[in-house]
Amino acid sequence: MKIALSATGTTLDAEVDPRFGRCPYFIIIDPETMQFEAVPNESAQASGGAGIAAAQAVAAQGVEAVLTGNCGPNASQVLSSAGIKIITGVAGTVKDAVQSYKAGKLQPGAPPDVGGTGGFAPGMGGGMGRGMGGGRGCGRGRGMGRGGGRGMGGGMGRGRGMMPPA
Repeated sequence: MKIALSATGTTLDAEVDPRFGRCPYFIIIDPETMQFEAVPNESAQASGGAGIAAAQAVAAQGVEAVLTGNCGPNASQVLSSAGIKIITGVAGTVKDAVQSYKAGKLQPGAPPDVGGTGGFAPGMGGGMGRGMGGGRGCGRGRGMGRGGGRGMGGGMGRGRGMMPPA
């Protein structure tokens, strides 16, 4: 059995990186023998789609579980489709995380979070809308929109815009 951890470095003393798709390395390890390989995350600097590409690369390694700080919804979908367990909220060193996993202290939990994307993740629904006021004296409203299925908001603006001085 092999597991993958998002890591800040190439050793077991490296910290678990809180970002799955943008971590610099993945540590692929057999928790029983503690034999491991550090694999550079080729998609860490990608302008878009880093989570999906990282998930595909990890799935190709034949791992059964991923331990990380956060895993976005797109990466989570790829990993889940490959039958890989996702364990988030992991922190500390890679070695400590593996020991906790072996001891049964780390279990798959809540659905994926969006991490640092501020709610603007494709496929997530809800988001911040930007309503545009109409008519004279109405400026831009900042409304709380209901997502149109892509997390970008469908903006039903309720804010009051700035009126030009009379």
